[in-house]
Amino acid sequence: MNQSIIAFDQVNAYYGRARILHNVSFEVAADERLAVLGRNGAGKTTIVNALLGVATVREGGIRMAGREMPRRIRHFDAAKAGISVVPQGRRIVPGLTIIENLLLGAAVGRPGQWNMERVLDLFPALRERGQIMGTALSGGQQQMLAIGRALMANPSLLILDEPSEGLAPVIVDELADTLNHLAATGTGILLIEQNIGLVQRVAQRYCVLSNGSIVDQGNLADLTTEMVRKHVAV
Repeated sequence: MNQSIIAFDQVNAYYGRARILHNVSFEVAADERLAVLGRNGAGKTTIVNALLGVATVREGGIRMAGREMPRRIRHFDAAKAGISVVPQGRRIVPGLTIIENLLLGAAVGRPGQWNMERVLDLFPALRERGQIMGTALSGGQQQMLAIGRALMANPSLLILDEPSEGLAPVIVDELADTLNHLAATGTGILLIEQNIGLVQRVAQRYCVLSNGSIVDQGNLADLTTEMVRKHVAV
C-alpha cells in the first residue's frame, strides 16, 4: 500500500458539545478502495465533516497526504491535499450550467490527468447537455455531475457520501462501473454507503461504524452477513 492520503488516529469529533465520533482510526491510500458502512445516524457523514472542518476534532489527529492537520481544519485543506468530496445529496449549485458546475471543481488548481474534456468523455450525457442548468438533470445525471466536479480537482482520493441514495438499481450499476474505472486510473476511493451491493462491487476493505465508533473492519471478503444485518441492513 502506498502512503496514506488520509489517516484518522483516535479521532473524537464534535458538533458543539455533542461528541459524534469516538476514537475513530482508519487510513486510506491512493491505491485502494475502502467502504465505511453503517446505518443513518452512525456518524458516517461526520467523517467527511471532520475533514472539511465542519465538525470539530478535539482529541486525536488527522493526517492528509502525510501532513498532520491542525485542530482547526480549513474547508479547502482537503482539496489542496488531493482529497475531493462528492457530498450526500450531490449539492449541485442552482443557477449554474453543467459546465459552470464542473468549472467550480477546478478552482483548487491542482495539476493532473483530469480536465474538462476527459470528464465529458467519461460522462457523455453531460457533454450533450452542457449548457442547461445542473439542477435540471435527473438524479443519476446529477450524480455524474457531482463526480465530474470532484474529478476536476484532480484528486488522489475521491470520497463519496451515500452516492447511491435515491438512484434506481440500473444507475447504481453504472455508478459501480464508473468507480471501478476511476480506481483503475489510480484514484483512491473512500465509499461511505449503506448499499451493500454497491460496496461489494467496488470496495477492497471495509469498516463498520455504529454510534460513532468503529465496531468491525477488515478485507471485504471477511464481511459477514451477521455484521451486515446487525449494523447496516435496515
